[in-house]
Amino acid sequence: MNDQIRKLALVGTTLIVVLVVATTYWQAWAAGDLADRQDNQIQRVAQFTIKRGEIIGTNPRRLLARNRPEKVGGRTLYFRRYPQGSLTAHVVGYSTQSRSRAGLERSLNDYLTGSNANLSTVWDTTLDRLKGATIQGNDVLLTLNLRAQRAAMDALGGRCGAVVALEAATGKVLVAANVPTYDPNIFEEDDALGQIARIRAGCTPVAPLYNRATKGLYAPGSIFKVVTLAAALDTRRYTGESSFVDPGYCEVYGRRVNNYDTTSPFGRLNLREALVNSVNSVFCNIGKNLGSKKIVEYSKRFGFYSTPPLETPSNERAPSGLYVKGETFDPKLDSDVDPGRFAFGQERLLVTPLQMAMVAGAIANRGIVMKPYVVDRILAPGGSAIVRTKPDALGRAVKPETADAVGSMMLDAVERGTGTRAQISGLPVAGKTGTAETGRAGLNTTWFICFAGRGKRQVAVAVVVEQQHSTGGQTAAPVARAVLQALFGRTPNS
Repeated sequence: MNDQIRKLALVGTTLIVVLVVATTYWQAWAAGDLADRQDNQIQRVAQFTIKRGEIIGTNPRRLLARNRPEKVGGRTLYFRRYPQGSLTAHVVGYSTQSRSRAGLERSLNDYLTGSNANLSTVWDTTLDRLKGATIQGNDVLLTLNLRAQRAAMDALGGRCGAVVALEAATGKVLVAANVPTYDPNIFEEDDALGQIARIRAGCTPVAPLYNRATKGLYAPGSIFKVVTLAAALDTRRYTGESSFVDPGYCEVYGRRVNNYDTTSPFGRLNLREALVNSVNSVFCNIGKNLGSKKIVEYSKRFGFYSTPPLETPSNERAPSGLYVKGETFDPKLDSDVDPGRFAFGQERLLVTPLQMAMVAGAIANRGIVMKPYVVDRILAPGGSAIVRTKPDALGRAVKPETADAVGSMMLDAVERGTGTRAQISGLPVAGKTGTAETGRAGLNTTWFICFAGRGKRQVAVAVVVEQQHSTGGQTAAPVARAVLQALFGRTPNS
């Protein structure tokens, strides 16, 4: 009899334990997975009983996403508002009543709703449920410098394009600006799609929801010469004093590849002067010598052919590289690619502003490519940090002495070459302009990449401006200058 009682007690205890574990799992550990199922109506309602965590920017510290409480059927539901409107829309994204999400609102949904599998969060959330209290999500503190973000948007004006600025030594994203942009608050309005469709900008297509900074793919033009130059120096096939003769063009496979300015050949010059004056023929011949596969190898060292790591959703980021039919193309033979045009950023090469900011950052960081990140900390409701991002190196692209040499030539390009409009009094700026053909006569994609500052305060910037009738030096370099002035506290007329 006692054995039967003991067996029944053991079975009962086991069932209770299973019930507790299952309840904890479904309510806490698996809540994030449940929330992502679009057809789960219970979770759809439950999401809005949670006081979603805030998203916060810095310099100055401002709320980028907050809650708007509303009484519905005797219950308090929480809906999202975005106090800064369009300023950081593509990074922060949106979260709507219909559970449509984008940006960090989507990729960090588990943290923002307190359903992440962090032990501290699980404990706090479980206690709140047992007490019947409102569950509070975790706050997210971003690295974005709002003053510089605004400066980037203002400098682009009505022109379509993007700006990315990184802290070179850490990979911290300081600016990720897009034009055109949109106000995420409109997604709770009846005519949201109509309002998006009515957004106008100086480009076709307008595509205001498209994250140009991290997913926009553009021909880079001469800013890619920084990668070609790094490969040329790092392989020790060339030095800064290597001599060339520029007739105004070079020949590849029996066809002429012209300089941007075909009226004034430079004659004899060295590699430093070729970068300073952005001489296509010199880099075309370097490309023929190095071969396409070697240039691809070095581009991969800088991060090309991989989707750049960032906390935003993976489908809002794109890898840079040679493209064929919408997919990256890794040539098996040097002859698969025109090495001359490839070397100065044409051919089938497409890049994102984020990737080119990483290139500039690696040169500033003496050859080390840092993992970019936009989330500084994730904070529990009590204020303690449950996630704190630490700088992480993705790898070494080139030797330190190579990066130093490339940086020195980029400094000359701003001091006396094609990038003079990026100059800032008292602040050394090293940069490279780019002007890429678009296939439409007279319309170019214009670029400027650069870095400035000293030591750990060095900042790398990439600017792209779409469908311009001029050059990167004229259109993109002044945008980078405005961003650097905001980041380093300089007045606009310095």
